[in-house]
Amino acid sequence: MMNEFLTISFYGTAIALILIGLYAALAKKNLLKIVIGLSIVDSGLHLLFVAIGYINNGTAPIFSPEVLGSAQPMVDPVPQALVLTAIVIGFAVTAVALSLVIRLYRHHNTAAIDEIKNLKW
Repeated sequence: MMNEFLTISFYGTAIALILIGLYAALAKKNLLKIVIGLSIVDSGLHLLFVAIGYINNGTAPIFSPEVLGSAQPMVDPVPQALVLTAIVIGFAVTAVALSLVIRLYRHHNTAAIDEIKNLKW
């Protein structure tokens, strides 16, 4: 009963993070807030992938003599490896996006999308 609640709370938290990030990315007009919203969506997707690969009472996927002889379920390592890679890629994409926002701010003296669209080159 408690393990089911824990699994549902992981899914709920992941979906909540994704929805909060989507709101920030779609409704806000400041480029910095949009980048932060996309980063929150990224974190929610990471949590969702790890929650999908989670098994209740599962052991670590390390082959040892005591694990090989038992019939204990093992946690799937593939989502964990994919999320680890996605974290590094997400960090790099966020860094590049923030550097572009800084460059736009220095050039236009604003980070608001509406004001940048109205400016003439």
